Amino acid sequence: MSIEKVNIAEKLSQFSDYFNPRIAGELSAKQDSLPWHVKLVKFKGEFIWHHHEQEDEMFYVVKGSFDMHLQDKIITVNQGEFIIMPKGTEHKPVAQEEVEIMLIEPATTLNTGNVINEKTKTGLQHI
Repeated sequence: MSIEKVNIAEKLSQFSDYFNPRIAGELSAKQDSLPWHVKLVKFKGEFIWHHHEQEDEMFYVVKGSFDMHLQDKIITVNQGEFIIMPKGTEHKPVAQEEVEIMLIEPATTLNTGNVINEKTKTGLQHI
């Protein structure tokens, strides 16, 4: 196994589309568990309301800021900050300007959670 560092800015420069996560790294879990992915994504505008039945999800803001809409409040997450969405929590990310995000979540996590539609991404690209 080769150990290499990852330059996040270089990886993010490889794509420009929104709401289409790429896999930048993989973390192994205990023997019988699925791995976790480190994903990079850019977005601007509104995503959809959704939740994840089985997985927590961490959003770390690499560049920019965004608002995480929850049922009872809106939390602004700025560059250098992160927010964890506990499983089962309805949420909708919204960015007025382009934001660059690192996601850490189980490999099985769909970007649209419990909603399957045209925004759902499967078979994510490794970068």
